[in-house]
Amino acid sequence: MTREEKANVIQDLTAQLAENATIYLADISGLDAGTTSDLRRACFKANVKLSVVKNTLLAKAMEASEKEFGELPEVLKGNTSLMFAEVGNAPAKLIKNFRKKSDKPLLKGAFVEEAVYIGDENLDTLVSIKSKEEMIGEIIGLLQSPAKNVISGLKSGGGKLAGILKTLSEK
Repeated sequence: MTREEKANVIQDLTAQLAENATIYLADISGLDAGTTSDLRRACFKANVKLSVVKNTLLAKAMEASEKEFGELPEVLKGNTSLMFAEVGNAPAKLIKNFRKKSDKPLLKGAFVEEAVYIGDENLDTLVSIKSKEEMIGEIIGLLQSPAKNVISGLKSGGGKLAGILKTLSEK
């Protein structure tokens, strides 16, 4: 690979790092062709982009990026695959489900919404991260609950002011 080709790869990686808020680093070494194909298919179905990268080029792209990756460049040893996704927990769920059949991929580290997670022991934490849509749904549900209580209280109060006040004071 020439210097110009390396510079182009670094530039492309830097652009990908800038575009994505969810970046996972995984080790998929040792997977045979069939298992690797299954992993790539699972990534495609989960809307996760998977690519194998050279550690030195990824480290230079991280340096060139405006994001603060913390200790993430330190895990760039051995085989490294990049996983990009729009949903913060999608790659973690994919890794966890895939490991029911195989001992790989191993999570090396993750950068999710400006938070850095290092090591495979953080996989369960990353799986439990809620997406923006899930959080909005929960908040709306919590906000609707008191309104439903007031409406049911008004209906059960019989429509008379004394009944409505009594029902609301009980709630």
